[in-house]
Amino acid sequence: MRVKIVLRFCSQPARLSCQDSVPYQVERRPHSLQSSDRFIDNHHNLIAGQKGASTLVLALFVVAILVTATVGLLFGHKLGYQRGFHSMQTETKQAIINSTEATKELKDLRISNKIATSEAATAKQELAISLANLKELRETQKSLTVENKQVAQLNELYTEVIADNGGMPLQIIGANIKPLPENAFEYGFDIGMLSEDGNAKRLTPTLTLLDDDDFVEVPLDPASYSIKGIVRIRGRFMMPSGFKPLQAKLTLRAGGQQKEQLYDWKLGDRVDNMPLSLLDLPEVDESPIEP
Repeated sequence: MRVKIVLRFCSQPARLSCQDSVPYQVERRPHSLQSSDRFIDNHHNLIAGQKGASTLVLALFVVAILVTATVGLLFGHKLGYQRGFHSMQTETKQAIINSTEATKELKDLRISNKIATSEAATAKQELAISLANLKELRETQKSLTVENKQVAQLNELYTEVIADNGGMPLQIIGANIKPLPENAFEYGFDIGMLSEDGNAKRLTPTLTLLDDDDFVEVPLDPASYSIKGIVRIRGRFMMPSGFKPLQAKLTLRAGGQQKEQLYDWKLGDRVDNMPLSLLDLPEVDESPIEP
């Protein structure tokens, strides 16, 4: 701030007054200068204080920004580290699980491979055995076919010889009746006959069960046969409820000949190891009946 000092110049007549006034002005000048300097100093101090306060506020603002940025960086770094750590842990656990599953699958594949290899070896062995059995069966079948032809040829020869010698009369070669489950019975008869002319004849068998006062005729299926040599009569029947036969009579008619044979019911005695049901029974046995 500029301070103007104004000097008053007085005229001659008024020199005394001026002189008188000069000291007064001179006396007052130092006080005015001091006031001006004080005012200037206060003003400068005020400006400096304002500048210092502004600088302090700016410094505090900068410090606050730096602290906030540092805290944000630290928090972000910690949060990122935690997330990365948890993510790494999750990935590590998943990798361990995947590795365990892969190891288990590999182990299962090895076991499956061993089983498949063993099964393949077994199948190969079974195939070799089956082929060997098939070859043996073919050879056996071929041998049986040849043998059957030979037997048939021999039978033809015997038939011709027997026919030339008057034939073979009607006769029963073997007979059998055995019990079955559910009050059923199985019968079997081997019949032989050869006429003089060597031709087949019609055979009509009849099976009758007898007790002291009554009889029951068993229906045979089929009811008639063609006989030229040997015929095997096989079948099953149900015994009437409450009927207990004492004898069984077999009647045969063929080529003008008739044959009757009585059998005690001991043919129908029970056998051991009999099945519990008819459904468990095999087919009727066509094997020759042993005398």
